[in-house]
Amino acid sequence: MENLAEFWALVVDVWQNGFAGIDIGRFIGALLILAVFVVIRDLMTRLFEGRLRALARRSTTKIDDAMVDALVPPFKLVPPTIGIFFAAQFLGVQDIYADIANNLVSSLIAFVIFWALYRLVAPFSFFLTRLESIFTHDLVEWLIKSIRIAIALVGAATIIQTWGIAIGPIIAGAGLFGIALALGAQDLFKNLIAGILILGEKRFRKGDWIKAEGTVEGTVESIGFRSTLVRRFDKAPVFVPNSELSDNAVINFSAMTHRRIYWIIGVEYRTTIDQLRQIRDAIEHFVLGSDKFAHPPEVSTFVRIDSFNDSSIDIMLYCFTRTTDWGEWLEIKEDLAYRIKDIIEQAGTGFAFPSQSLYIETLPSGRPETFVPPKPG
Repeated sequence: MENLAEFWALVVDVWQNGFAGIDIGRFIGALLILAVFVVIRDLMTRLFEGRLRALARRSTTKIDDAMVDALVPPFKLVPPTIGIFFAAQFLGVQDIYADIANNLVSSLIAFVIFWALYRLVAPFSFFLTRLESIFTHDLVEWLIKSIRIAIALVGAATIIQTWGIAIGPIIAGAGLFGIALALGAQDLFKNLIAGILILGEKRFRKGDWIKAEGTVEGTVESIGFRSTLVRRFDKAPVFVPNSELSDNAVINFSAMTHRRIYWIIGVEYRTTIDQLRQIRDAIEHFVLGSDKFAHPPEVSTFVRIDSFNDSSIDIMLYCFTRTTDWGEWLEIKEDLAYRIKDIIEQAGTGFAFPSQSLYIETLPSGRPETFVPPKPG
């Protein structure tokens, strides 16, 4: 019986002293308080969201609706933060444990605030998009990313300072580390600056069809801090360092005002002068009479007898279509080819094809004579 009393005394001692002099009953009570706030989190979030939605419906803009969408996820962390605060107060911890509890609650508050600011950048980016009349869309996207990164860094620094860690030495150390890193990452910063120059000069933007000779040809999908993603026409992605697109010549086909057709049409040498004039005039009349082609003085248009080639009389056709769409351009070229074939056939002549004549003056000596079979009977 005496041993049982001693055991019970140990149980009471553990229950009353528990951890850091706090009885286990208080720990259970603190857990219950935290559990209550976790359970009512969804209810509090719905009330908060409902109130904000009601205020947003009073306006005709969509920005406030987007702000509500941005604020709801961070607010879901508010009830657990309140629960941790009241649980710590209920425990009545002292000294270092009280500091830890306060720092934890302060860190959660800072996290919620900066998380909300980070998410609010997207709705407020509507105002930054007005800068697209001055800057490019991609440069505005870069600015938005930079603002988000700045908010994240300030938020991290705030949380670090909450725990009593001096941010100054960290920044100084980061500066020294940055110098060492810059020496070993010159290409990274070169590509970063090149990306800014590309956007600033408006060389190309997302969705443009570009060609960098010897590097890549395709459609721009994104312009990043280090590289540009170009999707080739076989659908393979190519990540090109920004410096290659900044230092070298890049053709931006999407910036074309017209698409060119430049043909050399060879007709037979038996074609008469009257037939040549008929062909030239008919082709010129077709091009200048169609709305699918751009006309002078907007662009240069030439249909001329160009040269006497080895096996043909060449007619040069130089014109531009109004469309820059590749598919429509191919269709116009096809119609033009049909028409030219009809014109040449109606003129009574034909297309020339390459030919070569071989003249042999004497056979090499020492060759056997060619056997010629005798004619019958």
